[in-house]
Amino acid sequence: MSISATQTTAASSQPANSRGRVIFASLIGTTIEFYDFYVYATAAVLVFPHLFFPTGDDTTALLASFAAFGAAMVARPIGSVVFGHLGDKFGRKATLVGALLTMGIATFLIGVLPTYAQVGWFAAALLVLMRLAQGFALGGEWSGAALVATENAPAGKRAWYGTFPQLGAPIGFIIANGLFLIIAALLPSDDPSRPSQAFLDWGWRIPFLFSAVMVVVGLWVRLRLVESTSFEKAKQSGTIQRLPLGTVVRHHWRELLLGTFFMLATYVLFYLMTTFSLTYGRTPTDAAIPGLGYSYNAFVIMLIVGVVFFGIFTLVSGPLADRFGRRATLIVVTLGIIAFGLLWVPLTSLGFVGVMAWLIIGMSLMGFTFGPMGALLPELFPTNVRYTGSGVSYNVSSILGAAVAPFIAVALWTAGGGSIFWVGVYLAGAAMLTLIALLLSKETKDVDMER
Repeated sequence: MSISATQTTAASSQPANSRGRVIFASLIGTTIEFYDFYVYATAAVLVFPHLFFPTGDDTTALLASFAAFGAAMVARPIGSVVFGHLGDKFGRKATLVGALLTMGIATFLIGVLPTYAQVGWFAAALLVLMRLAQGFALGGEWSGAALVATENAPAGKRAWYGTFPQLGAPIGFIIANGLFLIIAALLPSDDPSRPSQAFLDWGWRIPFLFSAVMVVVGLWVRLRLVESTSFEKAKQSGTIQRLPLGTVVRHHWRELLLGTFFMLATYVLFYLMTTFSLTYGRTPTDAAIPGLGYSYNAFVIMLIVGVVFFGIFTLVSGPLADRFGRRATLIVVTLGIIAFGLLWVPLTSLGFVGVMAWLIIGMSLMGFTFGPMGALLPELFPTNVRYTGSGVSYNVSSILGAAVAPFIAVALWTAGGGSIFWVGVYLAGAAMLTLIALLLSKETKDVDMER
């Protein structure tokens, strides 16, 4: 009897998944999901205004493309509710597989869509539908990947493990934009502000179709996972909720609100430094609304250099958050984001060196603020509603931040006659709201994930 009890205790103390499997599964899935998302974001700037929203006015076409881009952010909270419900009731593994398949199929189908020239505005409707499917899938992906990492993390290293699903964002960005860069180089354009005709005819489709290969790899990894001990214990103890969303709203509404505003500065910063900056950086200096005047290839290379710093400081942030706490680390970083927002004009006025510093500083701050979120948001909620709670917080914030950030930035830039001063102020304002939420919160690094 004692031998059996000892064996049972030993077995329960062992991690459900090996360290390598946890890290790889949480990293590969988010890399693929973010790759798919960024492929669309890049095409929303380069291709879709020409092929799906030909309004006759470049600014209007760009805003229409950004509006379709933002539609996915509206679908993300819905995806977080649906996949969160499934993940909290039936387990993390099958839910993550479903999210990855949904994203992969939607992205592949974008690569074969007809354009406005072929079917009129029906093409734009199909594009928005696929974009909604992408957002729906990403709504379920991130929180599941974060839970795989944090629920299997050893003691004292939860924030470190939580940075690996976060690392999928910079890696996915580099792969997506690197592939677009290679295709643009192979199909060069005589006009640096506009892709070549061959790129517009068929080249842009390649990154979307390539997604299918990456999804196969991701599925192979995800199918080898087993459930975390946290979820298995919740199931065995009978604490699984019939309606996780209802439980979260009734009993954890404060954590939902705080988590939503924790993420606000992160979302606004990232989409300003990627989607908006790609527009601003490529716009000629002598345009009606002047930009920085770089060619597409040159500015994407500059962006990729900045994103390398994003990846480095995402990893650095984990040990810092484990040592000093999530709250203290993020308060310091958020103060840095506020200061950075007020320095946009001075930095970008210094020529190439200043623009490069602008991108590197912004992306480094992005790594510092994004990395700890992989542990912080799951730690706010108990096991039986963790998938739903962390996912809803993360994705509702996407509406307040990511969905409107490029649109607001373009409107402020246009209203300022080419000045980005108010765009930087907008970032600082969003970071101020995040700072208030952090000051109202408590430290979570020592919470019991099996509570």
